[in-house]
Amino acid sequence: MTSTTSSETTPGTGPGTDPGTGDRRRWLALAIIMTAAFMDLVDVTIVNVAIPSIQRDAGASFSQIQWITAGYALAFAAGLITGGRLGDIHGRKRLFLVGIGGFTVASALCGFAVNPEMLVASRILQGGMAALMVPQVLAIVHATFPAHERGKVFGLFGAIVGLGAVSGPLLGALLTQWNLFGLEWRPIFLINLPVGIAGLILGRRFITESKAPQALRLDLVGVALVTLGLLMLLYPLTRGHELGWPLWGYVSMGGALVVFGALVAYERRKSARDGSPLIELSLFRVKSFAAGIAVQTVFGIGLGIFFLVWTLYMQIGLGWSPLRAGLTGVPFSIAVSVAAGMSVQKLVPRFGRKVLQAGALVLGAGLLIYLWEAERYGLSISSWQMMLPLVVMGVGMGLIFAPLTDAILSEVPHEHAGSASGLINTVQQMGNALGLGLVSVVFFGVIDEGVAPARVGAEFVDAFQYAVGWVAAVMGVIFLLMFALPKRPAQHVEGSVPEVAKEPELVG
Repeated sequence: MTSTTSSETTPGTGPGTDPGTGDRRRWLALAIIMTAAFMDLVDVTIVNVAIPSIQRDAGASFSQIQWITAGYALAFAAGLITGGRLGDIHGRKRLFLVGIGGFTVASALCGFAVNPEMLVASRILQGGMAALMVPQVLAIVHATFPAHERGKVFGLFGAIVGLGAVSGPLLGALLTQWNLFGLEWRPIFLINLPVGIAGLILGRRFITESKAPQALRLDLVGVALVTLGLLMLLYPLTRGHELGWPLWGYVSMGGALVVFGALVAYERRKSARDGSPLIELSLFRVKSFAAGIAVQTVFGIGLGIFFLVWTLYMQIGLGWSPLRAGLTGVPFSIAVSVAAGMSVQKLVPRFGRKVLQAGALVLGAGLLIYLWEAERYGLSISSWQMMLPLVVMGVGMGLIFAPLTDAILSEVPHEHAGSASGLINTVQQMGNALGLGLVSVVFFGVIDEGVAPARVGAEFVDAFQYAVGWVAAVMGVIFLLMFALPKRPAQHVEGSVPEVAKEPELVG
């Protein structure tokens, strides 16, 4: 491989100075974008805990409650690829600031919503703004940090993801239970305001601008096709169970495949004509990227199933309070954070792909332990008895998540960092949506809707075991898919530097 060196000039450095070692402000920029990523991750999970309070206080219907969560997810997934490409074109710092500013405004609208309709609309706006903000996080990291430092950075990112995934429900439970100033559920949104304002002010000062070196244009036809395809796929999955899986839902999901096929054909012609496609199809010729995307999608399906089923199992099946359920997940969060940091900094440089495969097996083992305990202890299971499987699962997830992101992006050219980041986040969201859709089959499909109230808990325990068995099988599929990953991400191959087509244009 050929080695490339950077010759950009950034604030606080002279010509020829590598910004990765000369500009210490990049670590402040990292703290800012990681805080924004954490805010988004928490916001995705924090709402679920407060749903009963929202339903009671705002008088929301079941359909409106669905859309408070699903509207965010749909807008988020549909806009991620476009958000990544807009960052490549207009500057990742600029789009990050627009995204975090809009996310903060949307959070205020959610917190001060006067009726369920306004809350749903504000949540959709919030998801759209997150789609502008989130793709810039990995793109800024990829463009700002040299290859030898990215492993450490992605380790931190994995730790943040693990912390956000579990602290969201815990924080939501506390804010709802405290009923601050008599605001009921509203603080779960209003807490974003000081964080967002601080991120906007500090981001303007410390984040260095970067964009694709070639002049690109937004592919409006591509935007329309990818948005249409994702909505045709995700909308029926979101509403299917509530509506009894109507025929039009299956037709829509089948039609989504046709739309995606048309998208690929159009993007291929667009790339050949002017080199400005929305989705850079050449990325899929990079083996590490293509294989990693497949793993990420299946991984998202498994997580989408487990976390929803787990919440229902604890709060409805076992009758636990939101606070107890949130506290029960703390060992999982700690295990993810610790394992994520160790995996990219110490284990992957030495063992490569085997670390990710070990993570899939460890996560699967934790699920099987959880399944066994749920069957043995039934409705009398305690939080302490759940600690062992949760810690094992957390270790497994930490071993996968952070190095997987590193592996996917390791050989991606810098000028396509935004597009690649958008695709990573999009397939994660698509996987989650597919998993949520499958919950109606692997969880609700097992529950007898006519069961007597005294049997509801036992029905949920049985359904939880069935669903966990399916998630464990998904981990086996992931283990096999990981054989298609490179044995080592490019930056971890001793004595070599990943080959990149062009360095990003850095704007002081």
